[in-house]
Amino acid sequence: MPHPAVQIYLWICFTLAAQMLEARMLFLLAAIVILLSIKISKMRFLTLLRRSRWILFSVFIIYAFTSSGDLLWPQLGVFSPVVEGVVEGFLQLSRLAIVLAGLSILLTLLSQSQLISGIYMLIRPLACLGLSRERVSVRLALTLRYAESVMQGTSRNWQDSVERQLAHIPVASEFIELYVATFSMRDGLLVVAASVVLLGVWL
Repeated sequence: MPHPAVQIYLWICFTLAAQMLEARMLFLLAAIVILLSIKISKMRFLTLLRRSRWILFSVFIIYAFTSSGDLLWPQLGVFSPVVEGVVEGFLQLSRLAIVLAGLSILLTLLSQSQLISGIYMLIRPLACLGLSRERVSVRLALTLRYAESVMQGTSRNWQDSVERQLAHIPVASEFIELYVATFSMRDGLLVVAASVVLLGVWL
């Protein structure tokens, strides 16, 4: 398996490239990635979709009703969505679905310690600014642990969810071990290849 930092970097490049693809390639890529995500991390992907459903719905509504263009149903007047807005809304939903599908695959392939290790490697340039990579990594580990518990939790309504978030949680002292994997030549080649592909899509 590639270095965790490389896998995270590939996901970042993949996400950025998806924002620059034309409609036909974007829909094709979305179909492939979603099917792959369902095969590798079905439950996690469906959970991310469920947690993001109102954001996705809001994005589509905003594009469908605030864009300029021809009305989809002219007989409805101002209450009709716009054809160009509907198309652009589907494009944005496809981009967001690609991001969520790729993220679900990444979180499935990497354990928490591997994810922290990868980010620890990626934020190495921050050391030049005097920031402690260890401190940033530990804070990220605690944030991810909390976020994971929230994602797995279920509530019957929004009041229960708010009460659970506001409830006092006792914090015990603990240690977080940071595993730093070896960065190989193959990992370097993958980084270069991903960068070239992203540059090619951008140009």
